[in-house]
Amino acid sequence: MDDPMDERTHERVGESWRADLARWAIPDAILAGAPVSPWGHSTARFAQRTERALADPRGPTLDRIAEALPERGDVLDVGAGTGAASLPLATSMGELIAVDTSAEMLEELMARAATLGVRVRAVKGRWPDVAAETPEADVAVAAHVVYNVPDLARFLTGLTGHARHRVVLELTERHPMTWLAPLWAHFHGLVRPERPTAHDVIAVAEALGHRVGHASRLAPLSRFDTPEEMAENACRRLCLDPGRAGEVLAAVVALDMWPVPRDRWFTLWWESPSGRRTLPR
Repeated sequence: MDDPMDERTHERVGESWRADLARWAIPDAILAGAPVSPWGHSTARFAQRTERALADPRGPTLDRIAEALPERGDVLDVGAGTGAASLPLATSMGELIAVDTSAEMLEELMARAATLGVRVRAVKGRWPDVAAETPEADVAVAAHVVYNVPDLARFLTGLTGHARHRVVLELTERHPMTWLAPLWAHFHGLVRPERPTAHDVIAVAEALGHRVGHASRLAPLSRFDTPEEMAENACRRLCLDPGRAGEVLAAVVALDMWPVPRDRWFTLWWESPSGRRTLPR
Protein backbone atom coordinates (compact mmCIF):
# COMPACT_ATOMS: atom_id res chain seq x y z
CA MET A 1 0.00 0.00 0.00
CA ASP A 2 1.35 3.42 -0.92
CA ASP A 3 1.81 5.91 1.91
CA PRO A 4 -0.31 9.12 1.91
CA MET A 5 2.48 11.23 0.42
CA ASP A 6 2.81 8.80 -2.50
CA GLU A 7 -0.94 8.93 -3.07
CA ARG A 8 -0.85 12.74 -3.21
CA THR A 9 2.10 12.63 -5.61
CA HIS A 10 0.32 10.14 -7.85
CA GLU A 11 -2.78 12.30 -7.98
CA ARG A 12 -0.84 15.47 -8.77
CA VAL A 13 1.31 14.10 -11.60
CA GLY A 14 -1.54 12.13 -13.13
CA GLU A 15 -4.29 14.76 -13.25
CA SER A 16 -3.67 15.86 -16.85
CA TRP A 17 -3.30 12.29 -18.04
CA ARG A 18 -6.54 11.23 -16.36
CA ALA A 19 -8.44 14.20 -17.82
CA ASP A 20 -7.09 13.67 -21.34
CA LEU A 21 -7.91 9.96 -21.25
CA ALA A 22 -11.44 10.63 -19.95
CA ARG A 23 -12.18 12.62 -23.11
CA TRP A 24 -11.95 9.37 -25.09
CA ALA A 25 -15.07 8.03 -23.39
CA ILE A 26 -17.91 7.25 -25.77
CA PRO A 27 -21.04 9.34 -25.04
CA ASP A 28 -23.75 7.34 -23.30
CA ALA A 29 -26.27 8.02 -26.08
CA ILE A 30 -23.98 6.39 -28.65
CA LEU A 31 -22.90 3.58 -26.36
CA ALA A 32 -26.53 2.69 -25.63
CA GLY A 33 -27.05 1.82 -29.29
CA ALA A 34 -24.00 -0.43 -29.60
CA PRO A 35 -24.91 -3.99 -30.68
CA VAL A 36 -21.71 -5.29 -29.02
CA SER A 37 -19.13 -3.79 -26.68
CA PRO A 38 -16.82 -1.43 -28.59
CA TRP A 39 -13.98 -2.10 -26.15
CA GLY A 40 -13.57 -5.85 -26.60
CA HIS A 41 -10.37 -7.49 -27.80
CA SER A 42 -10.03 -10.62 -29.91
CA THR A 43 -7.87 -13.35 -28.41
CA ALA A 44 -7.32 -14.73 -31.92
CA ARG A 45 -6.01 -11.36 -33.12
CA PHE A 46 -3.68 -11.10 -30.13
CA ALA A 47 -2.48 -14.64 -30.83
CA GLN A 48 -1.62 -13.66 -34.41
CA ARG A 49 0.47 -10.78 -33.07
CA THR A 50 2.29 -13.17 -30.74
CA GLU A 51 2.97 -15.63 -33.57
CA ARG A 52 4.48 -12.84 -35.65
CA ALA A 53 6.59 -11.65 -32.74
CA LEU A 54 7.89 -15.19 -32.21
CA ALA A 55 8.70 -15.52 -35.90
CA ASP A 56 10.63 -12.24 -35.96
CA PRO A 57 11.78 -11.44 -32.40
CA ARG A 58 13.36 -8.06 -33.02
CA GLY A 59 12.84 -4.48 -31.93
CA PRO A 60 13.82 -2.01 -29.22
CA THR A 61 11.34 -3.32 -26.64
CA LEU A 62 12.76 -6.83 -26.68
CA ASP A 63 16.29 -5.40 -26.78
CA ARG A 64 15.72 -3.25 -23.68
CA ILE A 65 14.26 -6.21 -21.79
CA ALA A 66 17.02 -8.61 -22.86
CA GLU A 67 19.92 -6.35 -21.94
CA ALA A 68 18.60 -5.90 -18.38
CA LEU A 69 17.75 -9.58 -17.87
CA PRO A 70 20.21 -11.76 -15.94
CA GLU A 71 20.76 -15.29 -17.18
CA ARG A 72 17.47 -17.15 -16.68
CA GLY A 73 16.02 -14.05 -15.08
CA ASP A 74 12.32 -13.50 -14.41
CA VAL A 75 10.04 -11.22 -16.44
CA LEU A 76 6.83 -9.61 -15.20
CA ASP A 77 4.50 -8.95 -18.15
CA VAL A 78 1.54 -6.75 -17.13
CA GLY A 79 -1.35 -6.77 -19.55
CA ALA A 80 0.38 -9.75 -21.07
CA GLY A 81 -2.34 -10.74 -23.53
CA THR A 82 -1.06 -13.82 -25.34
CA GLY A 83 2.61 -13.00 -24.69
CA ALA A 84 3.83 -10.97 -27.67
CA ALA A 85 6.08 -8.79 -25.51
CA SER A 86 7.63 -11.57 -23.45
CA LEU A 87 7.48 -15.04 -25.05
CA PRO A 88 10.03 -14.13 -27.77
CA LEU A 89 12.56 -14.11 -24.88
CA ALA A 90 11.78 -17.76 -24.07
CA THR A 91 15.38 -18.94 -24.28
CA SER A 92 16.55 -16.21 -21.87
CA MET A 93 13.86 -16.30 -19.19
CA GLY A 94 13.58 -18.28 -16.01
CA GLU A 95 9.97 -17.59 -15.07
CA LEU A 96 7.36 -15.45 -16.81
CA ILE A 97 4.90 -13.79 -14.45
CA ALA A 98 1.92 -12.91 -16.63
CA VAL A 99 -0.79 -10.52 -15.40
CA ASP A 100 -3.99 -9.97 -17.38
CA THR A 101 -7.68 -9.39 -16.75
CA SER A 102 -8.67 -12.02 -19.33
CA ALA A 103 -8.59 -15.69 -18.38
CA GLU A 104 -8.87 -16.58 -22.07
CA MET A 105 -5.77 -14.56 -22.93
CA LEU A 106 -3.81 -16.14 -20.07
CA GLU A 107 -4.84 -19.64 -21.16
CA GLU A 108 -3.62 -18.93 -24.69
CA LEU A 109 -0.34 -17.56 -23.32
CA MET A 110 0.23 -20.58 -21.09
CA ALA A 111 -0.42 -22.99 -23.96
CA ARG A 112 2.19 -21.24 -26.10
CA ALA A 113 4.63 -21.01 -23.19
CA ALA A 114 4.36 -24.77 -22.63
CA THR A 115 5.46 -25.47 -26.20
CA LEU A 116 8.41 -23.11 -25.70
CA GLY A 117 9.45 -24.59 -22.37
CA VAL A 118 8.73 -21.39 -20.42
CA ARG A 119 7.58 -21.62 -16.80
CA VAL A 120 4.61 -19.31 -16.24
CA ARG A 121 2.95 -17.95 -13.14
CA ALA A 122 -0.40 -16.46 -14.19
CA VAL A 123 -2.11 -13.74 -12.17
CA LYS A 124 -5.63 -12.84 -13.26
CA GLY A 125 -6.64 -9.30 -12.43
CA ARG A 126 -6.06 -5.62 -13.06
CA TRP A 127 -2.75 -3.95 -12.31
CA PRO A 128 -1.89 -2.60 -9.79
CA ASP A 129 -4.88 -4.04 -7.89
CA VAL A 130 -3.19 -7.46 -7.94
CA ALA A 131 0.32 -6.15 -7.16
CA ALA A 132 0.27 -7.51 -3.61
CA GLU A 133 -0.17 -11.07 -4.88
CA THR A 134 2.33 -10.70 -7.73
CA PRO A 135 6.02 -11.61 -7.23
CA GLU A 136 8.86 -9.28 -8.12
CA ALA A 137 10.85 -9.89 -11.30
CA ASP A 138 14.12 -8.73 -12.81
CA VAL A 139 12.36 -6.77 -15.55
CA ALA A 140 8.76 -5.53 -15.69
CA VAL A 141 7.15 -4.85 -19.07
CA ALA A 142 3.76 -3.46 -20.07
CA ALA A 143 3.10 -3.38 -23.81
CA HIS A 144 0.14 -1.52 -25.34
CA VAL A 145 -1.59 -1.13 -21.99
CA VAL A 146 -1.20 2.42 -20.70
CA TYR A 147 -3.97 4.01 -22.78
CA ASN A 148 -6.37 1.87 -20.75
CA VAL A 149 -5.02 3.16 -17.42
CA PRO A 150 -6.63 6.26 -15.84
CA ASP A 151 -4.33 6.28 -12.79
CA LEU A 152 -1.06 6.10 -14.68
CA ALA A 153 1.18 7.26 -11.84
CA ARG A 154 -0.01 4.44 -9.56
CA PHE A 155 0.30 1.94 -12.40
CA LEU A 156 3.91 2.94 -13.15
CA THR A 157 4.89 3.07 -9.48
CA GLY A 158 3.59 -0.47 -9.05
CA LEU A 159 5.68 -1.65 -12.00
CA THR A 160 8.82 0.02 -10.69
CA GLY A 161 8.29 -1.45 -7.25
CA HIS A 162 8.15 -4.94 -8.75
CA ALA A 163 11.21 -4.61 -11.03
CA ARG A 164 14.63 -5.43 -9.64
CA HIS A 165 16.42 -3.88 -12.61
CA ARG A 166 14.29 -2.18 -15.26
CA VAL A 167 10.80 -1.18 -16.38
CA VAL A 168 10.00 -1.27 -20.11
CA LEU A 169 6.87 0.11 -21.78
CA GLU A 170 5.72 -0.22 -25.38
CA LEU A 171 2.92 1.97 -26.72
CA THR A 172 1.70 3.78 -29.80
CA GLU A 173 2.69 7.42 -30.08
CA ARG A 174 -0.98 8.42 -30.00
CA HIS A 175 -4.10 6.77 -28.62
CA PRO A 176 -4.61 3.53 -30.58
CA MET A 177 -8.11 4.59 -31.64
CA THR A 178 -6.86 7.82 -33.26
CA TRP A 179 -7.13 6.28 -36.74
CA LEU A 180 -10.93 6.24 -36.33
CA ALA A 181 -11.24 10.02 -35.84
CA PRO A 182 -12.51 10.81 -39.39
CA LEU A 183 -15.15 8.07 -39.10
CA TRP A 184 -16.34 9.29 -35.70
CA ALA A 185 -16.84 12.73 -37.23
CA HIS A 186 -18.56 11.26 -40.31
CA PHE A 187 -21.02 8.94 -38.56
CA HIS A 188 -21.56 10.65 -35.20
CA GLY A 189 -20.37 14.25 -35.62
CA LEU A 190 -17.95 13.57 -32.75
CA VAL A 191 -14.49 15.15 -32.60
CA ARG A 192 -11.95 12.85 -31.00
CA PRO A 193 -9.17 14.15 -28.70
CA GLU A 194 -5.53 14.54 -29.74
CA ARG A 195 -4.10 13.61 -26.34
CA PRO A 196 -2.77 11.86 -24.36
CA THR A 197 0.35 10.71 -26.23
CA ALA A 198 3.55 8.80 -25.54
CA HIS A 199 5.17 12.12 -24.65
CA ASP A 200 2.64 12.52 -21.84
CA VAL A 201 3.61 9.09 -20.49
CA ILE A 202 7.24 10.23 -20.44
CA ALA A 203 6.20 13.37 -18.56
CA VAL A 204 4.35 11.36 -15.89
CA ALA A 205 7.28 8.94 -15.45
CA GLU A 206 9.77 11.81 -15.19
CA ALA A 207 7.54 13.57 -12.65
CA LEU A 208 7.79 10.40 -10.56
CA GLY A 209 11.58 10.77 -10.60
CA HIS A 210 12.57 8.36 -13.35
CA ARG A 211 15.19 9.04 -15.99
CA VAL A 212 13.34 7.80 -19.06
CA GLY A 213 15.01 6.45 -22.17
CA HIS A 214 12.97 6.24 -25.33
CA ALA A 215 13.13 4.98 -28.90
CA SER A 216 10.56 4.80 -31.66
CA ARG A 217 9.91 2.88 -34.86
CA LEU A 218 7.10 2.26 -37.30
CA ALA A 219 4.85 -0.58 -36.22
CA PRO A 220 6.20 -3.81 -37.72
CA LEU A 221 2.78 -4.73 -39.11
CA SER A 222 -0.09 -2.98 -40.82
CA ARG A 223 -3.17 -2.57 -38.65
CA PHE A 224 -5.45 -4.40 -41.13
CA ASP A 225 -4.87 -6.75 -44.04
CA THR A 226 -7.96 -5.76 -46.04
CA PRO A 227 -10.45 -2.86 -46.21
CA GLU A 228 -13.20 -5.34 -45.26
CA GLU A 229 -11.37 -6.26 -42.06
CA MET A 230 -10.97 -2.56 -41.31
CA ALA A 231 -14.70 -1.90 -41.88
CA GLU A 232 -15.72 -4.80 -39.63
CA ASN A 233 -13.49 -3.51 -36.83
CA ALA A 234 -14.68 0.08 -37.34
CA CYS A 235 -18.34 -0.93 -37.01
CA ARG A 236 -17.67 -2.40 -33.57
CA ARG A 237 -15.52 0.52 -32.40
CA LEU A 238 -18.05 3.08 -33.69
CA CYS A 239 -21.01 1.29 -32.05
CA LEU A 240 -22.55 0.62 -35.49
CA ASP A 241 -24.49 -2.43 -36.58
CA PRO A 242 -22.20 -4.81 -38.51
CA GLY A 243 -24.65 -4.61 -41.40
CA ARG A 244 -23.40 -1.08 -42.01
CA ALA A 245 -19.92 -2.26 -43.02
CA GLY A 246 -20.68 -1.27 -46.62
CA GLU A 247 -21.40 2.29 -45.52
CA VAL A 248 -18.15 2.33 -43.58
CA LEU A 249 -16.24 1.10 -46.64
CA ALA A 250 -17.77 3.86 -48.74
CA ALA A 251 -16.78 6.44 -46.13
CA VAL A 252 -13.26 5.04 -45.97
CA VAL A 253 -12.92 5.54 -49.74
CA ALA A 254 -14.45 9.03 -49.64
CA LEU A 255 -12.19 10.07 -46.76
CA ASP A 256 -9.08 8.51 -48.36
CA MET A 257 -8.41 6.37 -45.28
CA TRP A 258 -7.07 3.22 -46.94
CA PRO A 259 -4.50 1.94 -46.36
CA VAL A 260 -4.40 2.94 -42.71
CA PRO A 261 -0.97 4.46 -42.02
CA ARG A 262 1.19 2.39 -39.71
CA ASP A 263 1.37 3.56 -36.12
CA ARG A 264 4.61 4.77 -34.62
CA TRP A 265 5.50 2.61 -31.63
CA PHE A 266 7.47 4.01 -28.70
CA THR A 267 9.63 2.02 -26.31
CA LEU A 268 10.21 3.71 -22.93
CA TRP A 269 12.44 2.40 -20.16
CA TRP A 270 13.99 3.34 -16.84
CA GLU A 271 15.98 1.58 -14.16
CA SER A 272 14.52 0.50 -10.86
CA PRO A 273 16.08 2.46 -7.97
CA SER A 274 17.06 -0.81 -6.30
CA GLY A 275 18.75 -2.10 -9.45
CA ARG A 276 20.64 0.90 -10.79
CA ARG A 277 23.94 -0.27 -9.36
CA THR A 278 23.48 -3.95 -10.23
CA LEU A 279 22.11 -3.83 -13.79
CA PRO A 280 23.50 -6.78 -15.78
CA ARG A 281 25.89 -5.88 -18.59
